Amino acid sequence: MPYFPMFIELKDCPCLVVGGGSIASRKVAVLEDFGAKVTVIAPEISPEIRAMGTAICLEKEFDETDIKDWVLVVAATNDARLNRRVSKACRDRKIPVNAVDQIEDCSFIFPAYRKEGDVVAAFSSGGQSPSVAQYLKAYMAPAMTPLLGETAACLGRIRGMVKQCTATERERKEIYQAILRLALEEGRIPSEEEILQVISQSLALA
Repeated sequence: MPYFPMFIELKDCPCLVVGGGSIASRKVAVLEDFGAKVTVIAPEISPEIRAMGTAICLEKEFDETDIKDWVLVVAATNDARLNRRVSKACRDRKIPVNAVDQIEDCSFIFPAYRKEGDVVAAFSSGGQSPSVAQYLKAYMAPAMTPLLGETAACLGRIRGMVKQCTATERERKEIYQAILRLALEEGRIPSEEEILQVISQSLALA
């Protein structure tokens, strides 16, 4: 079944990972890559997770009372029955949950992704074949450059100005596309003068 690709903001959001081993470590790393405030619960928590430095580590057995106002929860233990318990406790409370390698116990899945600045490309096979998602991630690598992230940030900074000097969405779209083409062709962020020139030329042709 295909999953709806919804992007959500996790910066400073409380997220729970149940499990303290290598699988949990990878999930903690992903969540922290997007700015989440992660709490880890497990009887033993690996030095790798502790070395990340930002996750709150609680060395204890999981209990259903641990499920509270989390934005999302990940069950990442090597115990399928425990993962299912975590999943059920979350579903009962309408909290999004991912149970690693147990697709039937997931209400969301982790995609393969590439990230440059605020630009994120994510790939999913609906949990059927991680190899396909990883292939797509590798295929997109040449396009996902630091320059793309920097260009997106540049376009974000000028949105207000472009909106003020244009009358239609079509005009704005053409300006953004022209600036993006210029950045990719030149391999650099256009100067303010070049951006103003692109805007002027686009409006003259409108």
